[in-house]
Amino acid sequence: MKRFYKEVAAVPVEGGHAIRLDGRTVRTPARTVLTLPNVALADAVAGEWAAQGETIDPRSMPLTGLANAAIDRVAPDRAAFARDIAAYGETDLLCYRADEPAGLVARQAAEWDPLLDWARTRFDVHFAVTSGIVHRPQPAATIARLAEAVAARDAFALAGLSPLVTIGGSLVAALALAEGAIDADIAFAATHLDELWQAGIWGEDMLAADARAARKRDFAAAARFLTLLG
Repeated sequence: MKRFYKEVAAVPVEGGHAIRLDGRTVRTPARTVLTLPNVALADAVAGEWAAQGETIDPRSMPLTGLANAAIDRVAPDRAAFARDIAAYGETDLLCYRADEPAGLVARQAAEWDPLLDWARTRFDVHFAVTSGIVHRPQPAATIARLAEAVAARDAFALAGLSPLVTIGGSLVAALALAEGAIDADIAFAATHLDELWQAGIWGEDMLAADARAARKRDFAAAARFLTLLG
């Protein structure tokens, strides 16, 4: 779509802040007013609209996309969306370890054990850690406690948490990032440890590197979205 506006403004409205383009209020794809919960996120979303050139590229507007998702996809059934995210706790990446080579085993322990230790302390849970890819159930109390932690978040927080979980494959790492225990670079590197290890051993495949870079951009955008929520 060609850019059809000149001025962009974030303005207070009932329930938060809206974005106006030449005085016209921006709406979500489902035609709901795009209402942001605070000034910081509203200003950042307005910045995405202001930064567009002659044509509007939705790919360059990840914060707008996440806000749309929060309103159109998450809010109508927040509980169901939260359950889908929490389900990743049953097969969390950090609980499935390599049994060789020794270097990879050691690196997984060094980067993943602190994250599990954080979750044990933060949520008072225990984890079943195994080698290989055969499913090993987690304690029921752990699954329930992590599900509670996810369900307590509002629609906007869930919209930001979802890409962190789906891209990284780890609910624990995503929660640690969302709560400020680690930053986005550390979380992304930890959840892509095996891929980065293989690249270090065998060399980088350019297509794989490009795909990983795209995932990292989406991951970083979701982390920024949560930071702006405060």
